[in-house]
Amino acid sequence: MKKIQTVKKLRSTLAAWREAGDTVALVPTMGNLHKGHLSLVSLAAEHADHVVVSIFVNPTQFGPGEDFERYPRTLEIDTRKLSRVRVDALFTPTIDEIYPRGIDQATIVTVPGLSDDLCGKFRPGHFSGVTSVVSRLFNICLPDVAVFGQKDYQQLMVLQRMVEDLHLPIRLIRGSTEREADGLAMSSRNNFLDAGQRATATVIYRTLEKLAADLRAGQRDYSVLEAAAAANIQAAGLAPDYVAVRNAENLAIPDARSTRLVLLAAARLAGVRLIDNVLLDLPA
Repeated sequence: MKKIQTVKKLRSTLAAWREAGDTVALVPTMGNLHKGHLSLVSLAAEHADHVVVSIFVNPTQFGPGEDFERYPRTLEIDTRKLSRVRVDALFTPTIDEIYPRGIDQATIVTVPGLSDDLCGKFRPGHFSGVTSVVSRLFNICLPDVAVFGQKDYQQLMVLQRMVEDLHLPIRLIRGSTEREADGLAMSSRNNFLDAGQRATATVIYRTLEKLAADLRAGQRDYSVLEAAAAANIQAAGLAPDYVAVRNAENLAIPDARSTRLVLLAAARLAGVRLIDNVLLDLPA
């Protein structure tokens, strides 16, 4: 596994691979890697000859008062984990390498509409930070495929829209959400929770599963179902930002005839923001 910090070095490495006719997959991360990240790396290896993993804690996707400063930086541990899966290059740029003119003067890439709803409503500017950094990573690596996790479902939809609108020749691949034995979606931010809080946090997934069961049973009053689900999460001691039933293809509000749905939730516990989602196919 090559360890690379500069754009120049990464591009020269990628050029040699492409000259040999090989394909490249990119797995962008912010580090503090867990089993879910490693599953994305393994998935990437199935779709390309070479895998690049980036670790970069991107300041532009954190809002005021969010956890940028305390976000875990665990590069040494992450490197050891990546050495146990198939990674050809680990790209760990500095902030100056990604934003050479400084954050305040950086070009911003924004996907309107999709970026303003759900998580975007509660984290203004977050998705512009995501699309701005991912577009840079795409331009640096020019990957054939890029792999992202389903847990960040809205992020995946925003990035897919960006790829389509900018005519980028990159195929996005979705990796399934890895869960703890109790159903809690794996997340780097789970490390901020103690054992009791982690147990409490499982109410998010249990609530989404109950919501899915209600929809399978024929209930279609989405606003009533969403309100009941949010109340259930709140009763467990969390502060819900939202629970939403949306069309899986575009995050639009569904109607009674919609069959391919995604159920999404975001809630805060002990100052930690947690998200999760469940995909649901209903009979036509």
